[in-house]
Amino acid sequence: MKITSLTTYLVPPRWLFLKIETDAGVSGWGEPVVEGRALTVEAAVKELADYLIGKDPRLIEDHWTVMYRGGFYRGGPILMSAIAGIDQALWDIKGKALGVPVHELLGGKLRETIKVYSWIGGDRPAELAAGARDVVTRGFQALKMNGTEELQIVDSHDKIDAAIERVAIVREAVGPNIGIAVDFHGRVHRPMARILVKELEPYRLMFIEEPVLSENREALKEIAALGSTPIALGERLYSRWDFKSVFEEAIVDIIQPDLSHAGGITECRKIAAMAEAYDVAVAPHCPLGPIALAACLQLDAVSYNCFIQEQSLGIHYNAGNDLLDYAANKDVFRYEDGYVAIPDRPGLGVEIDEDYVKERAKEGHRWRNPVWRHKDGSFAEW
Repeated sequence: MKITSLTTYLVPPRWLFLKIETDAGVSGWGEPVVEGRALTVEAAVKELADYLIGKDPRLIEDHWTVMYRGGFYRGGPILMSAIAGIDQALWDIKGKALGVPVHELLGGKLRETIKVYSWIGGDRPAELAAGARDVVTRGFQALKMNGTEELQIVDSHDKIDAAIERVAIVREAVGPNIGIAVDFHGRVHRPMARILVKELEPYRLMFIEEPVLSENREALKEIAALGSTPIALGERLYSRWDFKSVFEEAIVDIIQPDLSHAGGITECRKIAAMAEAYDVAVAPHCPLGPIALAACLQLDAVSYNCFIQEQSLGIHYNAGNDLLDYAANKDVFRYEDGYVAIPDRPGLGVEIDEDYVKERAKEGHRWRNPVWRHKDGSFAEW
């Protein structure tokens, strides 16, 4: 079996799909994308295609090693996202060729389902109570919300009070037993993060995400000491080498590798195994499309320390198209009582409606995250 082509499709709302075809008639799909940098990742995929054309797609470990190590310069969001989507598609091909789901090739699943959480609100949450109740009504047992709007490195306490009020409203709306994750989104610097973490302690959160940016994680030891709420990060880390110091510092309770950013199934399986050795939980990051989620579920199936899965159904970013629009088998993600079943069809388990993909690719997208500024005109983290 030889790889004959790699074809990319830029599709709304903000995704990039990849189809890898072979001379055996077996094809696979991946989702190589950095939100807001889709065209850049697409270019990286096309550069890597020069090496892959004519190769046996089943030699996944070797291809991963060459794509990562063979270009001299390594890591980072663009290269690792390109590798991630290719890796997903290669696993999809291998599973389909053998007639088994990817998790069967990874040792077999150790769980039938995994808990999922749903987003509420947008970047500036409104009507949070109604949104939270709606999520619970739909059967979800956990939700995530943005914790703050923009915050300067040292800001006023009215911003803190507003953030705490939003969390209090949601906790009151859903009761004591629904998991609430609060995402600081890297918007908060150490001085304000120390205050927020302490003030949020009474609300018994499931976790606090990115209380500071990953590059400022030396502050986490001090921040974590201010409360008992688990600390999560990792969506902006891209390899096992990026995560190595996180584990060694022993200050993060949950890691969130993104299977479309951190080298795909091959790399994230290794990252999850490293985390297990340090007794760290895994909650894969996935505000993306159906291929990315299907890949995540293959990892969830075989990783003991995966405990919850992010998914994008109805998320505020999905304007124009949603999670299931591109799936031909729309029952692939079977949600029930806040859990989703692990797909059992060959490969990744999701069948892509290629005709619809091509139709929507004619429109494409140029999605960019907003640029925020503080009242004084200076740049604000989004």
